[in-house]
Amino acid sequence: MKKVRAFTLIELLIVFAIVAILAALLLPTLGKAKAKAQNMACLNNLKQWGLAAYLYAADHDDFLPDEGASTPGMNPVTRGWYVTLPQVLGIASYETMPWRTNLAIHPGRTIFICPANSRRATNNNLFHYCLNEHVDGAGADDQPTRLSSISHAGQVIYLFDNGKRAAVAQQNNVHTNLHSGGAQFLFLDGHVARFRNLDYWDFTNDRGRTNNANLVWFPK
Repeated sequence: MKKVRAFTLIELLIVFAIVAILAALLLPTLGKAKAKAQNMACLNNLKQWGLAAYLYAADHDDFLPDEGASTPGMNPVTRGWYVTLPQVLGIASYETMPWRTNLAIHPGRTIFICPANSRRATNNNLFHYCLNEHVDGAGADDQPTRLSSISHAGQVIYLFDNGKRAAVAQQNNVHTNLHSGGAQFLFLDGHVARFRNLDYWDFTNDRGRTNNANLVWFPK
């Protein structure tokens, strides 16, 4: 009977070393591919919200939808972009989402959620996207605004990656460390784009910048 030769310890260590080297070479590539996929999914989410806003305006005499309250309560809300725009798209509105205040429920794939954002609900509502309150106000200060009344719509921010919890807020709420150290924005002309955090955040004073001509918070 022919004797089967076993691996020596040195040969096994060499195999392990080769596997470790290959893993070290592949993991950064896989990480970059995952980040790119998350980036594209988030951009697609924002594009869908932008399309919904345009469709709403087309059906409502060019008026943008109510921005709604910045921090909706635990009870179902009846107004706000997170209610109106899903209706336009024919999907369930925010208040019906079981994950919105329940950490135990994973949100899965939904246009409410940025896959690169790991923040989940506690007892507060979970909003990965935030609407720029300067477009037409929020809550009791909401003023009906026609899309055509906003000049330079390609620079005016509508929705953005949320670094905090409000559904409607301003420049101090942008996430500073998503999508390779930045955030993504939907503009009122419907296009979406990523910006690095230095383009929109003042790290010295820990607040959002309002002096970037390509990122306009206050429409004229």
